[in-house]
Amino acid sequence: MKSKFNTMSLAIAATLAFSGAAFAQEQTVTIATVGPLTGGIAHIGKDTENGVRMAIEELNAEGTTIGGKKITFVMQSEDDAGDPKQATTVAQKLVDKKVSGVVGHLQSGTTIPASKIYYDAGIPQISPGATNPKYTQQGFNTAFRVVANDGQLGGTLGSYAVKTLHAKNIAVIDDRTAYGQGLAEEFTKGAKKAGANIVSTQYTNDKATDFNAILTQIKAKKPDVIFFGGLDAGAGPMLRQMKQLGIKAKLMGGDAICTTELPKLSGDGLIDDQVVCAVAGGVAPSGKKAMDDFNTAFKKRYGHDVVIYAPYSYDATMTLADAMKQAKSTDPKVYLPFLAKINHKGVTGTVSFDAKGDMKNAALTLYTFKAGTRTQIEVVTK
Repeated sequence: MKSKFNTMSLAIAATLAFSGAAFAQEQTVTIATVGPLTGGIAHIGKDTENGVRMAIEELNAEGTTIGGKKITFVMQSEDDAGDPKQATTVAQKLVDKKVSGVVGHLQSGTTIPASKIYYDAGIPQISPGATNPKYTQQGFNTAFRVVANDGQLGGTLGSYAVKTLHAKNIAVIDDRTAYGQGLAEEFTKGAKKAGANIVSTQYTNDKATDFNAILTQIKAKKPDVIFFGGLDAGAGPMLRQMKQLGIKAKLMGGDAICTTELPKLSGDGLIDDQVVCAVAGGVAPSGKKAMDDFNTAFKKRYGHDVVIYAPYSYDATMTLADAMKQAKSTDPKVYLPFLAKINHKGVTGTVSFDAKGDMKNAALTLYTFKAGTRTQIEVVTK
C-alpha cells in the first residue's frame, strides 16, 4: 500500500513535470538595435532606439506566441558612436551573443561595414536609416532597409530644386561620409539631368561646425540653392552662418537635416521656407491616422516628439517579428526567407522588399520649416 507521503511525492513530481513542460514552452528572443547613442547625433540614435523599445513592449504586452512557444522579446541596445570601426566591433559582439535579428545600424557608414559580419553569421539586419545604395548592392540576403535609398532621395531633391524651386545655379557641400557623399552625388545627378548648373562643390566633414570659408567661396557664385549632404548637427550652424554672411539661397538636404532638432540647432538662422528637405519615407493621406496615432503614443511614452526615425525602427522590429510568426520560428535561418517575402502593414506604410532588400514603392516626404516647426510639403512615391 502506498503511503500518504508517497502519494504526495508523486503528485508533486507530476506538478513539477507539468511546470517544467510549461516552462519549456517559453522562449526569450533578443532583437538588437544599434546606432549612435553618443556624439553629435546621439539624439537621432536615441530616437531609433526608442522606436525599437516601443515595438518590443507592445509585442510582449500582447503575449506573442511563435511555433507554440510563448515569446518574451528582449532589446539589446548598442552604441556604435557613428564610427565604422566601432560598428564592426559591436556587430561581432551581437553575432557572438546570437541575437535573432538586428535593427540598425543607422548611418550608411556604419551599416555597410557591419552588414558583412551579419551576413557571414546569417543574421537578418534591417536598417531604419541607411540610404546609400551600396548597402543593398553587396549581394547580402540578410540586408534590408525600410526607407528609400539615395538614388531615389537625391534624384527627387535634384529634380525638385530645378522644376519646382526654379533653381538654375546650385552649390553642393559634401561631408564625405558614406551618407553625405552618396546623397550629394545622387542630388547632383538629378539636378544636372533637370538642367541645373552646379557652380561649386565643396567638402567638409561630419564633425565640422565652422563653414565660413566654404560659404564665403559659395556666396561669390550667387547660387539659388545650396545642397548639403550631411547631418543636422552641421546644418544648424551652417544656417546661422549663411544668415551672418547674407546668403539668401535655400538650403536643401536629406533626412538627416530634416529633424525636429534642426530649429534648436540653427537658432535664429532658420528662416521660414528657406530649408527644403526630404525624409526617405512617409505616408500617403490614407496612412496618416496610423502615423498620427504612433506619434501620439510615442510622445505619451517618452514625453517628447519623434525626432525622425522612431516610426521606421518600430516598423523594422515589427517586421522581424511578423516574419518569425509566419515562419513559426525565431531561428534566423528559418525565418529569413519569410522576411524576404514579407508584406507587413506598418505605421509608415506597407513594408515589402525587392530582390536586393530595398523597399518596394518607397515613399519620400518633402518638408520645409515654418515658425520653427517642420511642415510637410508633399509625399512622393517612387
